[in-house]
Amino acid sequence: MGEAYPELAGARERVAQVLKQEEERFADTLENGMVVLEGALRSEDRMLDGDTVFRLYDTFGFPLDLTADIARERGVTVDFAGFEAAMGQQRDRARAASKFGTQTAVEYSGRKTEFHGYDTLTLEGGIVAIYKEGAAVSAIEAGDSAVIVLDRTPFYAESGGQVGDRGQLIASRGTFHVHDTRKIQAEVFGHHGVLHTGTFAVGDMVEAKVDTAGRARAAYNHSATHLMHAALRKVLGPHVQQKGSLVDPDRTRFDYSHNEPLTEAQIREIENLVNREVRRNVPVEACIMKYDDAIRTGAMALFGEKYGDEVRVLKMGDFSTELCGGTHVKHTGDIGFFKVVSETGIAAGVRRIEAVTAEGALTWVQEMEGERHFIEGFYQATGEALKEKLKSEREEKKAIEKELARLKSKLATSQGDDLATQAVDVKGAKVLAATIDGADSKALRETLDKLKDRLKSAAIVLGSADGGKVALIAGVTSDLTSRIKAGDLVNFVARQVGGKGGGRPDMAQAGGNDPAKLPAALASVSGWVGERL
Repeated sequence: MGEAYPELAGARERVAQVLKQEEERFADTLENGMVVLEGALRSEDRMLDGDTVFRLYDTFGFPLDLTADIARERGVTVDFAGFEAAMGQQRDRARAASKFGTQTAVEYSGRKTEFHGYDTLTLEGGIVAIYKEGAAVSAIEAGDSAVIVLDRTPFYAESGGQVGDRGQLIASRGTFHVHDTRKIQAEVFGHHGVLHTGTFAVGDMVEAKVDTAGRARAAYNHSATHLMHAALRKVLGPHVQQKGSLVDPDRTRFDYSHNEPLTEAQIREIENLVNREVRRNVPVEACIMKYDDAIRTGAMALFGEKYGDEVRVLKMGDFSTELCGGTHVKHTGDIGFFKVVSETGIAAGVRRIEAVTAEGALTWVQEMEGERHFIEGFYQATGEALKEKLKSEREEKKAIEKELARLKSKLATSQGDDLATQAVDVKGAKVLAATIDGADSKALRETLDKLKDRLKSAAIVLGSADGGKVALIAGVTSDLTSRIKAGDLVNFVARQVGGKGGGRPDMAQAGGNDPAKLPAALASVSGWVGERL
């Protein structure tokens, strides 16, 4: 594809690396999914339930026909209706989570909104439409929630990752509190909020006043986002592309294409680059250009945005040039201070970085200082001495945990010696089902191994309850695995205590969440084993 997309040829090594990583990730995902599928297929049910099929599809990427083929080979049918029901619930959750739901879908056919918010935060405008519960109305009264459309406004409507402005619409007969501003059409701004006092009617003149403090903080963060984007490309490489963003008065959140977590050194370098541009205090210049001309000058188009023939180009010295319709500072120095506060992965090949600026960055640093002072006071140490104390405490904690695990194992083993005498004979094989108080998974495994060695020919189930959870392990000696599978045995018990599990024919584990039913579940093991022997 290099002839059609020249940038691919230049990124040949990176493309190969990404493809390899994707292949390896998918192989791991399939392998993990197969464990889940195998565990479900080993149960006594001859139908694979819809929730499991959906989990395989949604979490592990198993196509429905692949799951159906594997189930068919094992003589198991698939609950397609249950799968479709789970899919429907997922779609409903996705629609409910969408911010842009039916509340913004109103029918409007009037004039476009004139936006003057780049030049002023206070402006007189006329009400051209009012919507209450999605329907057009001629007037509203105090307490009504509504969406108001003005012929002209200083309020910025949510776009390009920047949230909409807040503020007030003030008229002679009342005051409307604007909680959010969104576009109900391409160039029609809806002011969402509540009429605090009085009455509003279509045709009224209002004074639109933007929350100046909130707008300023959002501008600090938005301008810093442009600088951060440029810094990411300089530090990590030109493959970095915006995959999404959210800019509000509190912080900036930026999603970008990259396959590895940032190192501490890379984060510091990004912070240094951005803060250097802040100290340079260069003018932030905006101009209107033809789209093609803007791209030729090196301006970056942002992910997910639709552009017309003419675009607004935002330039910050020689460091950053992007297409952007958002609101920004006049000079980079207005940002004051920039600090990265988190960096995480959100999808394969997509990372998320969050940062704060100005007063938000100062507050964050002061809070960190407060936490540091608390830790220093608690340990009565600072600097290197504090680091050494923390290291020493961590090593001491590890040693204690190791000793505790050893003692638990020893206790469980000693109980296991006594348990061997409780095994009953069922058709020539020993069957043992018992609880071991205080045993963790490791102790259960060790005890199981010792009991299998001692009992020679046996089917064993051991359980432990702690904090409302049940841990189970089942073992079957090799001479019995042709007739009894450990996975089937452990699932038989697990289902009675609200759980499920799986594993090898000779050893399997499970969990549950109903400890009260554990004694009865274990008591039913002998009968279940006897039926299969």
